[in-house]
Amino acid sequence: MSETMTGAEMVVRALQDQGVEHIFGYPGGAVLPIYDALFHQDKVKHVLVRHEQGAVHAAEGYARSSGKVGVVLVTSGPGATNAVTGLTDALMDSIPLVCLTGQVPTHLIGSDAFQEADTVGITRHCTKHNYLVKRIEDLPRIMHEAFYVAANGRPGPVVIDLPKDIQFASGTYARPASNQHKTYRPQVQGDMEKIKAAIALMASAKRPVFYTGGGVVNAGPQAAALLRELVRLTGFPVTSTLMGLGAYPASDPQFLGMLGMHGTYEANLAMHGCDVMINIGARFDDRITGRLDAFSPHSRKIHVDIDPSSINKNVKVDIGIVGDCAHVLEDMVRLWRSTAPQVDKAALKGWWDDITGWRSRNCLAYRKSSDVIKPQYAIERLYELSKDREVYVTTEVGQHQMWAAQFFKFEEPNRWMTSGGLGTMGYGLPAAIGAQLAHPNALVVDIAGEASILMNMQEMSTALQYRLPVKVFILNNQYMGMVRQWQELLHGGRYSESYSHSLPDFVKLAEAYGGVGIRCDKPDELDDAIREMIDTPRPVIFDCVVDKSENCFPMIPSGKAHNEMILGDAAEDIGSVIDAKGKMLV
Repeated sequence: MSETMTGAEMVVRALQDQGVEHIFGYPGGAVLPIYDALFHQDKVKHVLVRHEQGAVHAAEGYARSSGKVGVVLVTSGPGATNAVTGLTDALMDSIPLVCLTGQVPTHLIGSDAFQEADTVGITRHCTKHNYLVKRIEDLPRIMHEAFYVAANGRPGPVVIDLPKDIQFASGTYARPASNQHKTYRPQVQGDMEKIKAAIALMASAKRPVFYTGGGVVNAGPQAAALLRELVRLTGFPVTSTLMGLGAYPASDPQFLGMLGMHGTYEANLAMHGCDVMINIGARFDDRITGRLDAFSPHSRKIHVDIDPSSINKNVKVDIGIVGDCAHVLEDMVRLWRSTAPQVDKAALKGWWDDITGWRSRNCLAYRKSSDVIKPQYAIERLYELSKDREVYVTTEVGQHQMWAAQFFKFEEPNRWMTSGGLGTMGYGLPAAIGAQLAHPNALVVDIAGEASILMNMQEMSTALQYRLPVKVFILNNQYMGMVRQWQELLHGGRYSESYSHSLPDFVKLAEAYGGVGIRCDKPDELDDAIREMIDTPRPVIFDCVVDKSENCFPMIPSGKAHNEMILGDAAEDIGSVIDAKGKMLV
């Protein structure tokens, strides 16, 4: 049924029809008609952030933890440009968002009008798709189409640029019979012949490994369940990218931990020495592959990805399967069960023996202290004291992010939200706000560094305004920790501008916002302080003072291969330990 309404009213009605419950935004002159339309309804709840970058990150946290499309509303000019970092972050990490931006009236576009920016041009390379609405007749279709584009295929952000005169104009609104884009039809079913070839190759493997990524999480809970079934059916080891953590349970003995630059010894050596690699929903990112010409040099590779452009983009593969991870995994499980392939059990046992040997190096070991809190210990205690709860973890970016990935064990998908591709400092707090809105009764913790948290600290006001009891757990080493680590290891210890000068008193800062501040610098007081944080029904900033000099290991130095890892001094650094055929030498 069609109705006559203004463009602004169409925007709000379309959001209602899409089932949107929360929208994150910041008002300005070019979007005031939409804010007026929001005022006259109560289905879509607006969340007022303190910075537009925070709005996008909050929408990311909301989307990633709930499986819904996140929605953002910002004004023209600086409102839109402030959103660019978040949009790029969402594009690189495949997060479904619809971002509504205000624009000057159509007759002023191109005249350098007040708060005008070429939003479509600026966001062309940091969105999956974008629109400039020039006719009121197109607005209902574009609104619904944007949600389809954002959520289908490889998810990503979509921008709709809305000139102010279009918002005031009147037209006819009717929900389209279909949301689909007229030309965008992502392939979700994998090619069956290629899937059969993949199953045959997997059955022939002597040193196989599953390499899984964020695509499994994005494909929904069914994909994670099917991955678990396939891994257990085959008996193969499995590792995960930073973005894929939680798709396979961390406590399972077949899980090797995270791979890549700060991945585990056993995961990286398994990737280097395998003869068949099964990539499910990962994109061969440079932080995973290390030096490309030395990446898993003697393996045959299977790659499953919803994005056809990812196949053979960075690494040439033997079997490339375009399709949704859930659909392809379903076919793989069915074929493996029906064909009951005979794997080489003796070879597989030998492969597991090698992996067990690598595991015995205990690559995540660190030297504990009774005098100073080690950052690894802080994460371990946070995990142990919260693991029996429904917990969602976000992070900022840096050493604390990697320690969180290494020491906080995720058993389920959608519980871990971090900035992977772009590495955005300031991501964690607004993302935690979004996750807390989506899961009001859960424990939501932003594991942060004292430098990163200051990037979007203003969003504490948002947390307090909406009574969101997010916890900010700061590993405070008074440095930009990862910068300092690289300067120590790769730049001769020249710590150029990496020390965090003039830090605030985080306890007083929390109290200034109206929240709760906790500070701890003694290992024997840490458990009680963490329990206090968890039990406090208000936003908390926890200043955990940790060892200033601790480095994050293992580490693959930039430009090195998987078998050229640096281990910490608590685990023996034995350098390269496998030969060209993957045989363990020590």
